Amino acid sequence: MDLSAHQPLTGVRVIEIGTSVAAPYAAWILGNLGADVVKVERPGPGDDSRQWGRMFPDGSSSYFNALNRDKRGITVNLSVEEEREWLRGFCVNEVDVVLQNMRPGKLESYGLGGDKLIKANSRLIYCNLGAFGRCGPLKDRPGYDPLMQAYGGIMSITGEDGRPPIRVGTSIVDMGTGLWCAVGILAAMRRLSETGKGCVVDASLYETAVGWMTNSVASTGVDGRNPEREGSGARGMAPYQAYACLDGYLVIAAPNDGLFGKLCLVLGHSEWPDDPRFSSNQNRYANLFELNALIEPIIAEHPRAHWQNALEQAGVPNAPVQKVLEMMHDPQTEALKIIQSLDGGPKLMGMPLSFDGFRPSLSKYAPFLGQHNDDIKRRNEAGGEG
Repeated sequence: MDLSAHQPLTGVRVIEIGTSVAAPYAAWILGNLGADVVKVERPGPGDDSRQWGRMFPDGSSSYFNALNRDKRGITVNLSVEEEREWLRGFCVNEVDVVLQNMRPGKLESYGLGGDKLIKANSRLIYCNLGAFGRCGPLKDRPGYDPLMQAYGGIMSITGEDGRPPIRVGTSIVDMGTGLWCAVGILAAMRRLSETGKGCVVDASLYETAVGWMTNSVASTGVDGRNPEREGSGARGMAPYQAYACLDGYLVIAAPNDGLFGKLCLVLGHSEWPDDPRFSSNQNRYANLFELNALIEPIIAEHPRAHWQNALEQAGVPNAPVQKVLEMMHDPQTEALKIIQSLDGGPKLMGMPLSFDGFRPSLSKYAPFLGQHNDDIKRRNEAGGEG
């Protein structure tokens, strides 16, 4: 099988001057699509994420492995002019895409900003991944995922009313921004193919955070009020949340009249749809406290499997709240083969995309710090192909 046929970015070289989660995740996407990703790290500690998460027996971190598979890695000391000059030349002459998430203004101070590099190579695509965006009073501030979940409003709609604010459990802003960068880069590549000109792509954590607030922003236009926190539920939909069974939680989704009627039959209360409080979705949501007071004690009488079987037979969407190990060993997950490993090594998440039924495979684990210095820097300096 010609694997390159299923990896549309084969032949594209990307240099990632990044750290932490967002830029590495964007480069991870491009690498999974077949691009040759060269990751640049500072000597010594390297990427911050090398110290994050749980540590494998070889001393490598779970975070770093998850975000930096399918890449080659080099070290560059940006405080040394000779090293900076090498990197400039490599970006201009050997690279199709530059992706960076350094502190605002840092690469510009080193002569590695997008405007300067594109002036030297008009076909270059240069992607800036910042914290607060390219303009505005906060444009020069750094940022992290939880700061943006807080500042962008996500924490205000997450969790339960009356409880302290909580962060979404995954790095949704970091990885979401990485995904927007990949979208922007791919769009810029299409533009390049039509015009022959590269461009600067800008994305930021803050823009991603507020971008996730689409429904919340729209809802404020109805009544001018801040949306409430709904726990496992969703604004304006009922019943549409997790309910406690004997052995765990089950999410039940019956937000229209037809599904609600089927749910009522399963629960043994065919009369509920005729109750004026529950006769429509809007009425059910307005009287959610009363509705849940009826549903919850019934659900609590049996384990999850009992209700899953009954609801499946009735055609009511539902799903157990699975822990990570449950999800990993679930037959659906295993059938999709989305969790990948090499030669018995660590299990890592694959790309949630397939092409003609083929999911891009894991080609190599994350590089050791400076692992490919000789292959890339030395050969490039000698005039060979990097």
